[in-house]
Amino acid sequence: MLQSGELGIGFALTLTEHMLRSRFPDHSVTIVPADTALRAGWALTSRDKGEKVKYRYRPQYFAEVWRPGEPSLAVPLACKGNHSDSATSAEQLASASAHAEAVHIGAWNETPSLLFSTQLPTDGGTMTVHALQAPGSGGRLSPTEGREVNRNAPPFQANVMPDIHPPAEGLVAPEPVRGCHVQPKDYAWFQESLAHTTAASLMAFTGSGHATARHLTDRQGRKRFTGLEHAASMSIQDAVHTLLGNEYVGTDHVFRLNGPRVEAFSGVDEEVFRLLARGDIEEYRALVHASRHVRPRLTFDKDWGGPVSVHADGSVFALRLLPGQGKEPRPGSGR
Repeated sequence: MLQSGELGIGFALTLTEHMLRSRFPDHSVTIVPADTALRAGWALTSRDKGEKVKYRYRPQYFAEVWRPGEPSLAVPLACKGNHSDSATSAEQLASASAHAEAVHIGAWNETPSLLFSTQLPTDGGTMTVHALQAPGSGGRLSPTEGREVNRNAPPFQANVMPDIHPPAEGLVAPEPVRGCHVQPKDYAWFQESLAHTTAASLMAFTGSGHATARHLTDRQGRKRFTGLEHAASMSIQDAVHTLLGNEYVGTDHVFRLNGPRVEAFSGVDEEVFRLLARGDIEEYRALVHASRHVRPRLTFDKDWGGPVSVHADGSVFALRLLPGQGKEPRPGSGR
């Protein structure tokens, strides 16, 4: 279940990016963790301070479709996976709707969403990604009441009242529905929260504690990162590698893969890191959007000695066998 769930998320998010980029070729697409983004406005569990959202279902992610200087489109995503059959996928898609509908953006029942169930047969059969789209005119975060979007402002911890409010039927106001409702007065704040959550995710990917914390509110977990410091924000960097001709800042991990020790490097483009470490999200987004067609790469880097994957947002993940393995020990080396 764990494997199918993780792979289901991976295939669903990849397919989401491809679909939305083909539909909005002049825009960028960013995947945002939903729970973290929503905590900037709502208390989701008993550990969170504030009036709790009494509904345990939520989308796992938002897809933010954006272009500098324009309102974003936020699309809730619910992703599942199984090692069974299409009947199981049908059940998963039905349950996924309860997760996606837990967040309304704009008018009642008009939030576009994407639901996925990835079928991974254990007998070596064909893998299938089942997808459903809920169309709608909502999700567009056009600020109202003259409120300007300022993504470079510090993250703001709002306290939005829980529940989704259906439209009134004549003079009768229907009972609210459990969930989170992003209403027009909150559009500017929600765009800023999506941008800060994305920045925090990237900085966490590099291992930078303080650079992550500056983009989070207390309820989102800011205090968990304030005890860690990333040397790259000072004069000495924790891990810096030149990959495919570009400098990347991040952190290294070493683990065993069926015996051999493997080094994994996760990080972001050095310029991207500098911008987000000092809180310049607007400049970061302009940089990422301008290079969205040239940055993504997936290839083998001979100088690094392994595969390197570069994402459109400037993040990188690289693997290689730890140097020195497979060689005979030198006499007197003690090995």
